[in-house]
Amino acid sequence: MKLFLCGDVMTGRGIDQILPHPCDSELFEGYIRSALDYVELAERTSGPIARPVTPDYIWGDALAEFEGRKPDLRIINLETAVTARGSPYPKGINYRMNPANTDCLSAAGVDCCVLANNHVLDWCDVGLRDTLAALAGAGIAFCGAGKNAQAAASPAIFDPVAARRVAVFAYGCESSGVPEPWRAGPERAGVNFLADTDDTAFHRIADDIRAASRPEDLVVVSIHWGANWGYGVPESHRSFAHRLVRQAGVDVVHGHSSHHPMAIELIDGRPVFYGCGDFINDYEGIGGREEFRPDLVGGYFLDIDAISRRLNSLEIVPFRLEKFRLVRARGADAEWFARRLDRECARFGGSIKMGAGDTLLLG
Repeated sequence: MKLFLCGDVMTGRGIDQILPHPCDSELFEGYIRSALDYVELAERTSGPIARPVTPDYIWGDALAEFEGRKPDLRIINLETAVTARGSPYPKGINYRMNPANTDCLSAAGVDCCVLANNHVLDWCDVGLRDTLAALAGAGIAFCGAGKNAQAAASPAIFDPVAARRVAVFAYGCESSGVPEPWRAGPERAGVNFLADTDDTAFHRIADDIRAASRPEDLVVVSIHWGANWGYGVPESHRSFAHRLVRQAGVDVVHGHSSHHPMAIELIDGRPVFYGCGDFINDYEGIGGREEFRPDLVGGYFLDIDAISRRLNSLEIVPFRLEKFRLVRARGADAEWFARRLDRECARFGGSIKMGAGDTLLLG
């Protein structure tokens, strides 16, 4: 069984403006009042972006990687409200993409959008309901948010290979900036919210898995947790991940929120991604975090044994964000990416080495 995972896919704001059907460009941020300003920042850095772009434009060289590797499932964290309506939630930074641009997700064959994050309700309840409707209309599964608590907690279920289902559960933690008022309720739309990664949260996830999956399912738990910057993995995250794998039967922990890739740990042959990093965003031209190389992002291709549910191999394909598009990173950029990720994985007994074609392999 082959899975593709990535971190945050932010198709709102500047990226929405270059797609065929942009929303109103007005923003409510402290310093920038138009989403077009983010386009201008990127163009100052990398050159003009011809507009409108085609729906598949933002995926760039990733499309060839998908075609060559043919993953059975493609799972992303969609960190954008898909709406042209609603009022901005008063939090300072609000992402949205016009529902008419949803085909930019279909163009990459996205199977599952994780919605348990700190931007899905940026345009309040109306925006969330529009997001759910847009994805359903495009035939894209989602999890982690819904019209009520039961829907938000329900996994996305797939049958990609014979005799083995995949169940994807998603949770948004307060530590990643998910506001507590966004918690879904019995009759309130919202996010599948976790206040903390404590004993209560563990038992809730374990109960969810027992109630909604079969013992033979491959279980993915996708968690939006932690800060945007920094390589430190909180001990609470690590102990939580170990419990999920060893006591709750989780096969892949898909962590995200950090704007750059973090350590990967193998626990009994099951991968834990403490932070997959961004994959698509409109940050090009914004300085100040150069030590993290936020222009370099990774796509994670997992080969998992369908019987044992253990990881056979993990290949990380590095890309560079240029003109709001994924460009294959090679040479010195790929080597920097490998060295940095190897340094982080070594803390948990793992290693990263360069593979053929400037890809990264988990050792």
